[in-house]
Amino acid sequence: GAILPRTEVIRTCINPVFSKLFTVDFYFEEVQRLRFEVHDISSNHNGLKEADFLGGMECTLGQIVSQRKLSKSLLKHGNTAGKSSITVIAEELSGNDDYVELSFSARKLDDKDFFSKSDPFLEIFRMNDDATQQLVHRTEVVMNNLNPAWKTFKVSVNSLCSGDQDRRLKCIVWDWDSNGKHDFIGEFSSTFKEMRGAMEGRQVQWECINPKYKAKKKSYKNSGIVILNQCKHHGTLTFLVFQVAIDFTASNGDPRNSCSLHYIHPYQPNEYLKALVAVGEICQDYDSDKMFPAFGFGARIPPEYKVSHDFAINFNEDNPECAGIQGVVEAYQSCLPKLQLYGPTNIAPIIQKVAKSASEETNTKEASQYFILLILTDGVITDMADTREAIVHASHLPMSVIIVGVGNADFSDMQMLDGDDGILRSPKGEPVLRDIVQFVPFRNFKHASPAALAKSVLAEVPNQVVDYYNGKGIKPKCVSEYESSRTLAP
Repeated sequence: GAILPRTEVIRTCINPVFSKLFTVDFYFEEVQRLRFEVHDISSNHNGLKEADFLGGMECTLGQIVSQRKLSKSLLKHGNTAGKSSITVIAEELSGNDDYVELSFSARKLDDKDFFSKSDPFLEIFRMNDDATQQLVHRTEVVMNNLNPAWKTFKVSVNSLCSGDQDRRLKCIVWDWDSNGKHDFIGEFSSTFKEMRGAMEGRQVQWECINPKYKAKKKSYKNSGIVILNQCKHHGTLTFLVFQVAIDFTASNGDPRNSCSLHYIHPYQPNEYLKALVAVGEICQDYDSDKMFPAFGFGARIPPEYKVSHDFAINFNEDNPECAGIQGVVEAYQSCLPKLQLYGPTNIAPIIQKVAKSASEETNTKEASQYFILLILTDGVITDMADTREAIVHASHLPMSVIIVGVGNADFSDMQMLDGDDGILRSPKGEPVLRDIVQFVPFRNFKHASPAALAKSVLAEVPNQVVDYYNGKGIKPKCVSEYESSRTLAP
């Protein structure tokens, strides 16, 4: 087997936490065996020849991935278990290689050393959802200096904050001691969002606080100031822009009737809301500004009650955006009683509307916005020929269409639009340039986990985005916003 790189050496410590990360490709269908070995390296040597073998552990990658955190005994030669154990934590890396470069310095740190000044180093931890913390980075030690400038380092956005820029980060400054018992200088907490304030020459500063001193002394201010001098963000993905379109045709049933897919129930979400929330919350993670333009089709709308196939559900044509999926839900609930469900079920107009925005985007030379239209419909489309035409046209643009089938209708038309079982062509016979339609019958996922639904809804999107830009010979451009697309890898 291949030998993976080593961790850093941690001196004089019997409970080391290593900060180095290893990226391994995880193949769901294969058994990937791993072996971990721990060695004690003698002080003047970094080579393994001189080192004492402290124990090894064998497992499969699948075991680590499924448990997220695997602890096992370290076995000595002859497979005898001692008191030692090793813990391996796996994280799913999104298919996102965004990373940031951070440069920290500090000033006026507390002096912890008797004969010389403190030897400070900084640790950054990410706070996980289950209240555990994960070491993200440990800087080098700057000897004998209360105003240290640590080296610039790179860290992936994924390991820094798991793609959530509001996730709490805990930062601790220590005074290094050769005996491994480092003295605590102080701590502060932050978020990636706050750190991003250190772009374009601005600095972000935090007071480094020692809670014990703070509790004891009224006059205590801080144990020094930590400064982030720069935060450079290197991204690879484009902005994803999600737009939602909801089917308000009469075939859904009268919203006042409990059999209707649009039934206005005082306590429970109807079928459309269930699908909207389940799919929308997945999409929301990937949307750059969390604002969703939301449209309806197939209803007569006030004030004149003319049929529209692309009206804003907040009735504000100039700004159809809703704040987050919650905003879409609220706009849906407030517009439903004002509409007259009608027909026919034409989806070409809404595809054309989004295509118009996408085609304006193609006039910019670099990749920046990619549009994803989420259509929720009860199924049978009336304008099949126009829809095929619209999809073939859209396949040349930076956009994808995800159709979610709501209810129990016959969805065979939809299966045809999703070109998985053959190439979709326009009525004139022109083939799609790339497959941009993904169809998902919501009934198959009603009781499934959000992850299963997510996989099915978004499975094809990353490749569709990449195919589009590769075909154009454009590299998706670096973005300052954080974007993620979770392909499965540990």
